[in-house]
Amino acid sequence: MNAWTYLLLAGLLEAVWAIGLKYTDGFTRLVPTIITVTAIVLSMVLLAQAVRGLPIGTAYPVWVGIGAVGTVIFGIAVLGEPVTWLRFLFLAMLVGSILGLKWTSTQ
Repeated sequence: MNAWTYLLLAGLLEAVWAIGLKYTDGFTRLVPTIITVTAIVLSMVLLAQAVRGLPIGTAYPVWVGIGAVGTVIFGIAVLGEPVTWLRFLFLAMLVGSILGLKWTSTQ
């Protein structure tokens, strides 16, 4: 796998653990806690692999951005969080920033 593939998977797992935090009930529920902790560890391992081939100044914000976008989309689609044109505007700006960092990367 190349560094960008590692980074994409790491970002998706970041969204999983961020969402998982909601379901752990303060880490008192066993199964959601196991899923969340596993996703955290795997996300970090994949991020570490990605930064072997990408600058940290690119990889880290892209990782956070992928996780943030995934978390917002889940919140809207599953948790019934507000859908406003401003949320979509800022989400689009975040996606644009992620793509911009990818396109301007040396890797």
